[in-house]
Amino acid sequence: MADFPHLSRRGFLNRSAAVGGLLVVPGLLSACSKTDAGSADGEGALDKLRKQGFVRVAYANEAPYGYMEGKTLKGEAPALHAEIFKALGVDELKPTLSEWDGLIPGLQAGKYDVVSAGMAITAERCANAIFSEPEFISPTALMVKKGNPKKLTDLASAKAAGVTVGVMSGAVEASYAKGAGIDEGKIKTLQKPQDGADAVKGGRIDAFLLTGISLRWLAKTNPDTEVTEAFVPELDGVKQFSPGGAVFRKGNEDLRDSFNRELKKIVSDKSRYVELLQAYGFGATEIPPATLKTADLCKG
Repeated sequence: MADFPHLSRRGFLNRSAAVGGLLVVPGLLSACSKTDAGSADGEGALDKLRKQGFVRVAYANEAPYGYMEGKTLKGEAPALHAEIFKALGVDELKPTLSEWDGLIPGLQAGKYDVVSAGMAITAERCANAIFSEPEFISPTALMVKKGNPKKLTDLASAKAAGVTVGVMSGAVEASYAKGAGIDEGKIKTLQKPQDGADAVKGGRIDAFLLTGISLRWLAKTNPDTEVTEAFVPELDGVKQFSPGGAVFRKGNEDLRDSFNRELKKIVSDKSRYVELLQAYGFGATEIPPATLKTADLCKG
């Protein structure tokens, strides 16, 4: 199982699989460098990509969003983006590994055409790049001991039961727990996801709070645990959807719009969405609501 070194800086609301689910894309493993042709700037970007036969995508090696397993690029974003670009007449993804903080700067510098890393849509990032419509949301869930002995379902039930909840250091879930009225003395900070799973199994905490996506992935290697149904937490009465999407250079609005048209076909078809992404822990609860729009998210 891959670790989650970037979870606390993914940027969800200003922070940030199964071994199966192989992504098969012709020529996927081709090397990519900053000298590759087809920067796809300005009008006609999609035509340029079609002519060159590939799109350069950046990933941050973060499971289950976009990562390498052996020599194969896998994850939510590559699987979804391969499907979309194939429909647009571009059959090959050329992957480039980037540190998380270098994704948008590299995009601006023309090192690749699209960020395929499940990046959260935030107003700060919208000032430097353009996002697709949301391709997923990240509802929260609770990891508990097998059998869910405290019968927890959400943060309200955790508060009522007086349980101890674990959260990732620097992650947004701590604010969700506090916003739900859980006493700060009942909120324990952990450094990485496996620490949370170990604390649940060891009885040091009653539940570990994180996105359902991440917890379902984590549970695959922690069989003595289970994950509750995902739920959307609220802060000050506002639902926290934590949406993510594909990222394009400014000036490539035509490419982004073409991408959005194909994306809409997938997110509007629940069975197709789930079939495409379930290997990476994404299900019907991760389908973004039709009313959730990037233009609104970019306003902050």
